[in-house]
Amino acid sequence: MGPASQGKGIFPMKASNEDDKTPASRRDFLRKASWAAAAVASGIGLAAANRGRSAIDDPVECSPVPPGTAVGSEAGAKPLPGESPLSAIGEHVCGLHFYSGDMSRQVIAQHYCSHVSRDVRQCVIYDSDKKHARLVGIEYIISAKLFEELSAEERKLWHSHVYEVKSGQLIAPGVPESAEMEVMKGLVGTYGKTWYTWQVDRGDKVPLGIPQLMMAFTADGQVHPQLLAECDAEYGTSSEEKRKSRADIVSPAIQAGADAWQQGEATELQTKTVTMKQAP
Repeated sequence: MGPASQGKGIFPMKASNEDDKTPASRRDFLRKASWAAAAVASGIGLAAANRGRSAIDDPVECSPVPPGTAVGSEAGAKPLPGESPLSAIGEHVCGLHFYSGDMSRQVIAQHYCSHVSRDVRQCVIYDSDKKHARLVGIEYIISAKLFEELSAEERKLWHSHVYEVKSGQLIAPGVPESAEMEVMKGLVGTYGKTWYTWQVDRGDKVPLGIPQLMMAFTADGQVHPQLLAECDAEYGTSSEEKRKSRADIVSPAIQAGADAWQQGEATELQTKTVTMKQAP
């Protein structure tokens, strides 16, 4: 994300008549608390699934915590808003991923990101941008400078963002075109490391198995046309028009080792049983 977007929230909130009667500090608290409630709800799988329903699919409404109320029953617990990690999230980016080792499994990924430093972003990923979305994964995004310092083995876990940006497939929903352009200029030369913990695309009702490494597309003809059309329809955008508008964004050279799957071999995790080490 470019300098213009740092520190600014990209979360459109609906106004109400009640907002006009509520002090600014109270309204700010309620917004942040509602984000936290949605995150908690999604993390325990309370969104409605497309394939059938069960008790775990029924959404549960989470009420905002009243001002000054400690989170947790222990004395001295701190209130959630203000200095919580959620308050640092200020960027929403929608992109497409596929499972490392299986390009046929493609998903839409809603990233909500914050800056750790100028060279590092961290993003939580949901399966939709709705209130009861499921928390499915995380992505770490680093600068080219930091990528240069990675070992050859570590680089196999990372993907580039050049094609995602230049193709118009990566978007920043709900912001003006000029602001989105700054976000894309800031992302085009970065590298991402993405892990999914909940495989909702195969119908899992809860997170099952071990984390899955995810990758990003690097050329035309890889993305399922219907998936791209679904993303365009959701936000009323055109990836082709965005591709044209981003023609002047400079495409940096992709460093060796990124997008390693293109060499014909992909990385996946496996579990193994080990002897438990006891505490001294």
